[in-house]
Amino acid sequence: MKLRNIAIIAHVDHGKTTLVDALLKQSGSVRDNQRVDERAMDSNDLERERGITILAKATSVVWKDVRINIVDTPGHADFGGEVERILNMVDGAVLLVDSAEGPMPQTKFVVGKALKVGLRPIVAVNKIDRPDARPDEVVNEVFDLFAALDATDEQLDFPILYGSGRDGWMNFDPAGPKEEGLAPLFDLVLRHVPEPKVEDGPFRMIGTILEANPFLGRIITGRIASGSVKPNQAVKVLSRDGALLEQGRISKILAFRGLERQPIEEAHAGDIVAIAGLSKGTVADTFCDPAVNEPLPAQPIDPPTVTMSFLVNDSPLAGTEGDKVTSRVIRDRLLREAEGNVALKVEESSDKDSFFVSGRGELQLSVLIETMRREGFELAVSRPRVVMKRDENGQLLEPVEEVVIDVDEEHAGVVVQKMSERKAEMIELRPSGGGRQRLVFHAPTRGLIGYQSELLTDTRGTAVMNRLFHAYEPYKGEIGGRVNGVLIANEPGEAVAYALWNLEDRGPMIIEPGTKVYQGMIVGIHTRDNDLEVNVLKGKKLTNIRAAGKDDAVKLTPPIRMTLERALSWIQEDELVEVTPKSIRLRKLYLDPHERKRFEKQKFAGAA
Repeated sequence: MKLRNIAIIAHVDHGKTTLVDALLKQSGSVRDNQRVDERAMDSNDLERERGITILAKATSVVWKDVRINIVDTPGHADFGGEVERILNMVDGAVLLVDSAEGPMPQTKFVVGKALKVGLRPIVAVNKIDRPDARPDEVVNEVFDLFAALDATDEQLDFPILYGSGRDGWMNFDPAGPKEEGLAPLFDLVLRHVPEPKVEDGPFRMIGTILEANPFLGRIITGRIASGSVKPNQAVKVLSRDGALLEQGRISKILAFRGLERQPIEEAHAGDIVAIAGLSKGTVADTFCDPAVNEPLPAQPIDPPTVTMSFLVNDSPLAGTEGDKVTSRVIRDRLLREAEGNVALKVEESSDKDSFFVSGRGELQLSVLIETMRREGFELAVSRPRVVMKRDENGQLLEPVEEVVIDVDEEHAGVVVQKMSERKAEMIELRPSGGGRQRLVFHAPTRGLIGYQSELLTDTRGTAVMNRLFHAYEPYKGEIGGRVNGVLIANEPGEAVAYALWNLEDRGPMIIEPGTKVYQGMIVGIHTRDNDLEVNVLKGKKLTNIRAAGKDDAVKLTPPIRMTLERALSWIQEDELVEVTPKSIRLRKLYLDPHERKRFEKQKFAGAA
């Protein structure tokens, strides 16, 4: 059967996964009476909760006797490592752009990568039914973006479709007709996307997606570059530098058929398949016939920019809520994650009880922590820190990001002020329609840690921020941190409502009555800039003499809810977030007050 391999690329929330749903339905891959979840390709629990794609996934449809392999990619910059690998598997791409928002930072990132590997994208202007749609301007912006990214004349001559993935139609005219559904898109893919390039020689395939299966073991997905492969065939695995990693036999070959993966007896060059049976081969390795000695070239991956410490949980409540608590178990889990995620880097510390995990951004790392937490892990994590570098002259360099903020005009002033405090440099300010403005900054990654929640507070939840790694630039100088100190529990026990009520004038609480606390645990935010030890266990003294006034029930102000992302961005260098399957607690690095004072003295002595 003839083949086409395409990726669907776009910025987050521009409708990739919804479009794939419609493609599956209209190609007949899903029966009319079959119950299919909305955004069927987002199979992971976290993807469904957050409404974003985290892992790239493949599917296939048949149109006019041609099998079209489709890869749905993540739209968030933190998961850009997934997109970079996927583009090696495909011969074409459908670039989805929102008809109102136009090209966004992540659009720029994925288009740049697609143009670099020589793809000629099809541009689909999605969500054409939006009341603030501006399709003509968006197409001009896409053309300008292609030109700015040094596209060739062939790539600049891109075909354009307009439509709505949710309503299941695409056409060459923004007005329709809509009756043809997605047939114009299918036909354009067959005409515009070339057949897979097939090289001569024995079986070779580069690993692109890795997953673990409880029955089949490691499953590697990739595109076969040359030759063919059958179950029980002998193969070997070569690393990127040509070293032999392992030899073995393929136990099963799985092909993508709609939403299912089906075993097949033979797969040929050009097809995207998943193979099982090997225990060491991973992403970017070459799986090949024993006669092959040269690995296939793998695309270099952008470096990680943010790092965090993952520590064994040593709090007094350790082991009470999770069953995976030892450093060995945490180490194995992190190394397993790093195997399948090339944008992640894991290093062991000298004391073997903590690990440095580096990634593309806070979101990527917080998704990893949330996944581990749901698997039953208990661990403590530090505040995210940026990965610094030095150039050949010894000058300190730090990562700088391009930040695009869409905000209502009335809030633009406070955004500009807050960003300038974070050493950001404004590049552009222009109206983006509907009384909104688009602000573009170059800002150091350090200054953006924790800014998302502050931005939403400042703009009453109306701002949308998008970030993308820009470059390493000279160090911008000190950036002010958190202005408030914290309230710290001074005894272990269960928090009492009366004690919390008495402490309300000291600052807002982050715990509820009945919460288990321990010495050194953070229970609230101090109104001043220093830390304060408080007693949250002190109940009301009971006597047999009635009070003259009626004893009213204690009315507490609701506590501030600390989500994982908020906690990670809020804590300081001397604080940790304790993560368990049931709780997220904040604590001081040193639980004992004497040790904390000693640490403070050393810090001041070092600064002096």
